Amino acid sequence: MVHESRKTAKTGLARLARPVAGFLLASTILMPAQGVAQDAGLSASAADALSAATTAGTSGAPIDDADTDAGYGTSSPSQGVANTGLITQNPVDTSLPEGDPGRILEETGRENLPENTVDGLRPSGGFSDEPPGIRFGTFVLKPALSQGISYESTKTGSSTESRGFAQTGLNGTLTSDWSRHQLSVVGEGRYERNLWGEGETEPEANVDADLRLDLADDVVGHLTAGYSLEREDSTDPNAIADAQVQSAVQDFSVGASLERDFGLLRGRIGAEVTREIYGDATLADGSSLSLSDRDNTAGTVTARLGYEISPALIPFIEASVGRTVNDDKHDSLGYERSSWTTGGRTGMEVDLGEKLRGELALGYARAAYDDSRLQALDAFTLDGLVNWSPQRGTDVALGFETKIEPSTVAGESGYISYSANTDIAHELRDNLVARLAADYTLRDFPSSGTPNQNVYLAGVGLTWGISRYVDLTGDVSYELTTQRSTPDTGVTRAGVGLTLKR
Repeated sequence: MVHESRKTAKTGLARLARPVAGFLLASTILMPAQGVAQDAGLSASAADALSAATTAGTSGAPIDDADTDAGYGTSSPSQGVANTGLITQNPVDTSLPEGDPGRILEETGRENLPENTVDGLRPSGGFSDEPPGIRFGTFVLKPALSQGISYESTKTGSSTESRGFAQTGLNGTLTSDWSRHQLSVVGEGRYERNLWGEGETEPEANVDADLRLDLADDVVGHLTAGYSLEREDSTDPNAIADAQVQSAVQDFSVGASLERDFGLLRGRIGAEVTREIYGDATLADGSSLSLSDRDNTAGTVTARLGYEISPALIPFIEASVGRTVNDDKHDSLGYERSSWTTGGRTGMEVDLGEKLRGELALGYARAAYDDSRLQALDAFTLDGLVNWSPQRGTDVALGFETKIEPSTVAGESGYISYSANTDIAHELRDNLVARLAADYTLRDFPSSGTPNQNVYLAGVGLTWGISRYVDLTGDVSYELTTQRSTPDTGVTRAGVGLTLKR
């Protein structure tokens, strides 16, 4: 009796196993057929038929609500994807952010997903020491306001003049956040007010704007504009001797340029127009002296052609021609100071990333004046700016510039200015930066017997980043101007200040 019961049970199990085996065999055959049909580009009706057959041969497993809420569930039936109870053949939901657990599951099929954050939000990005700025629509503004107290002592020969003054500065950058083209504006300004002592204040302002136009894959255009205001230095060869307050010089500029790549060749052509306006100087007796005869407008056209040896090395040649026209045909001494300028140079662009980048060029420049009594000036030139980082946390900037400047002295054409400067910044700590600066300028007067003038400048400073929004700064500098047959002038400056950033 027991033997017959066992035989009957085995027979029942065998009968039950047959449909189960058939079900598994059908699922194994039909599910790959659906993927093959879709990959082979079959018609929608054929794919639907396979999907329907697969669905008919299987039973859907219910989806746990908790998994769905956590983002681990499969797509809903409204997406038109059959639920087979196994791995769902869903398209990746690109609406989910990259790194979201739901998207990881859809892309890889993984179930051992990383643990989500407690609040369910995406992890924040890394901390940055730079202030985030203020967003205005598609623009980001990063302003900084500084306030400091400084001391200045000027010694000329045996006479000494000193003053203490408060200095307020405002600078910032405005950058667009567009998918194409870009507008960037950089501005800085400084206002001084004497607290004690004697000496002229030195207000300063500078604004530069650059609109980059991505015209085509290989063509980029630039529209630029600028404004600057500064007090003429009392040691400048054109400064008014013994003036109580020197002239304030305003400079306006607009420009346009086009850049294009021709394979390994890179071409650029540009034009710029500048306008200089000189304010009145205040003499020792309190009267004013007009310097409007120095007002002028200048235009320059520049063309450059470079050859890309590699993305990091591009030698180039450049040529320029310009015309300067004074508002008054004759200056106060009866000379025609309008002139033609020409120049050419050749150099190298270097871009090795953060380690080394910049350009350096050697050339020749010439200025010919309309007045035949004024000798033409010409000179070999050295221009460029190189940024070098010998090690992490240390940055070195080295610059060179050669300019031909007009003169206001009777019978003198002008002078040639050669300048070199270096700035070194080193991070002593994460929030403490030391700075060292050194400048040298040589002013050569080839058209007259005026002795050459030498200007030396050295300075050190510290910046302590109290927070990402507040900096404490301190600076000390010394400037020395020497010229044969004239007394030396030494200027010592020291100051501390606080900068608020956003």
